[in-house]
Amino acid sequence: MTARVLEHPPAEEIRLEAVLHALADPARLEIVRFLAASGVEVPCSAIDLAVSKSTTTHHYRVLREAGVITQVYRGTSKLNGLRRADLDRRFPGLLDSVVNAVVNAVKAPRADTARAS
Repeated sequence: MTARVLEHPPAEEIRLEAVLHALADPARLEIVRFLAASGVEVPCSAIDLAVSKSTTTHHYRVLREAGVITQVYRGTSKLNGLRRADLDRRFPGLLDSVVNAVVNAVKAPRADTARAS
């Protein structure tokens, strides 16, 4: 029996506009933030998104096809990992800037909330 293999773009074919499109959605940003923080491959179920299973699947596919993440089957699990080395080589500093911006946005109060206090 042959293991199921998912298509990933080669590192040299990862395009900036595809990566930026993939990172333009809050749910996909959360996936990337989680993977960056964990530093290891994790199953899809490890990241709790407030969307349906089919929408979650779509978000992972967009990230994989853009070259942001890898997805591999290990047994019955599909594991996800960040393509940090490939992205850092193609677009130095981009991934760190995006992850830091997401983390800082979560920590900082929103301007409209701060004024209401």
